[in-house]
Amino acid sequence: MRKIKILNNQISITKYSMKITCPTCKNTTTWEENPWRPFCSERCKLIDLGKWASEEYRIAGGKAEEDQKQRTESNAQKAKEASNGNGYDTRIGDVKR
Repeated sequence: MRKIKILNNQISITKYSMKITCPTCKNTTTWEENPWRPFCSERCKLIDLGKWASEEYRIAGGKAEEDQKQRTESNAQKAKEASNGNGYDTRIGDVKR
């Protein structure tokens, strides 16, 4: 973001830099020309990456393992119901499971 001021036929350009707070150490830094943004340094960036890798940070959601187990059981039940009792799955023809 730049501010242009004209005074006595002279142009003055002032550059404003966006200030941000580092999510790791809470220090104030600038967004522009910062290769580690939104962090203030490579150290803070690596600390954050380490927390993700060690699962200190998690994204909220359902329990994936339980959901997968329920789907597997549901699919097994559907296959059993589709079977005509002789081991053949009537949904896909004469393919023995």
